[in-house]
Amino acid sequence: MKIAIIGFGAAAIGLLEKLKDSEHELHVFEKSTDIYSSSISGIRADGKLFVSNEMGGEIYIESSLQRKFVDYYINFTENKHVETGHSFGDEKYYRLFYEKGFQPISSEFFHIGTDQLKEVLFNIYSHLKKVKNIHFHFSYEVKELEVSDHSVRINQADTFDLVIIAVGRSGHKLINHAITKYPELVLNNTKVDLGIRYELPNHIVDELNREMYEFKVKYRSRTGYMVRTFCNNPSGYVVTENYGDFTTVNGHAKMHQKSNNTNFAILASLILTEPFNDPIGYGSYIAKLSNLLAGNGKVILQTYSHFKESKRTKRLYRVQPTLDPEKFILGDVNLAFPRRIIESIIDFIENLDKVIPGVANNDNLVYAPEIKFYSNRLNNLTKPSLKFIGDCSGATRSIIYATAHGYLMGEAILNNKFSNINL
Repeated sequence: MKIAIIGFGAAAIGLLEKLKDSEHELHVFEKSTDIYSSSISGIRADGKLFVSNEMGGEIYIESSLQRKFVDYYINFTENKHVETGHSFGDEKYYRLFYEKGFQPISSEFFHIGTDQLKEVLFNIYSHLKKVKNIHFHFSYEVKELEVSDHSVRINQADTFDLVIIAVGRSGHKLINHAITKYPELVLNNTKVDLGIRYELPNHIVDELNREMYEFKVKYRSRTGYMVRTFCNNPSGYVVTENYGDFTTVNGHAKMHQKSNNTNFAILASLILTEPFNDPIGYGSYIAKLSNLLAGNGKVILQTYSHFKESKRTKRLYRVQPTLDPEKFILGDVNLAFPRRIIESIIDFIENLDKVIPGVANNDNLVYAPEIKFYSNRLNNLTKPSLKFIGDCSGATRSIIYATAHGYLMGEAILNNKFSNINL
């Protein structure tokens, strides 16, 4: 078959690894200008890999396959040097959080670091580029799809027997085009995570950072929303993430360069009901409203005490931001976020402070918006010639799960079962 793979990220890498040297002709279309482009965002920053059956996606991935791809990425580093940790491997910490109402999430972590990722991605690309049946096309953005039962035409030009979309969450424009044109693709589209990036001095969480590297917990807030931590970065840096028409906040950590602060996301999960059917649109609206207040390309920064009191922050105190000053404005997140989200986050922080004293210090920093798009859960049975893998499918939300999802799709293609297997 002649197969088009749209997007070159984690899911595409897993697919290509399974299909390399097969009889299929593989064409990878990537809108970035080259391998170093920042739009390959899913594995561009931080490089946190984990093995867990409690997070990472809506599909089941065998632990052995997860470990296989952890080793895969680590083997493409120069000296296989990574930071490791085990979230709640110690029962003492598990009980400590559980007693205060938190649900600890168990996971093994392997942190490559942003500074090693360029090398890892280039090495993977160089490895795959040498394979005879794989052809890369950079600076090629797919905007239109015409789907029939036996083929797909892209951009009113090239026709393929099978098109596999692997654009991640940053490819929401193409996904919106596909589901607008073919609404029957959507299985579920009611979930979005809204929240903040929280930054505080290392010494407050030093013990946890040493023990786990990343602690992951969930908490049912008094509003009824489930709130969770995400992407903890010891001695890390806060950064912005550009989605094209709006900007959000994120965090990462480097292997060799360290800061004095730790940052992590605090996210409230919204599961909305009919007639709601556009989680990406809702999250995008909140992000754009925040950007409107902060200025083009900027995010809002606020101290925790002002965040609680709905007051605009005009000056900082002891905790200094790691985000570039040109990328934020001191302001008030309350002007952009729904009040129920704010109350959920405050409830989470105040209770977390009972386990980790100092987490609720007045001068800790709140950045907004941080939004995690789950994407619509898409049905891979609807169109025999069109498939979705990785985070854009709604089935995964991590590097390892997305890579494994692509690999499993490749396995189904080799076994000629891709038409009737709903991965």
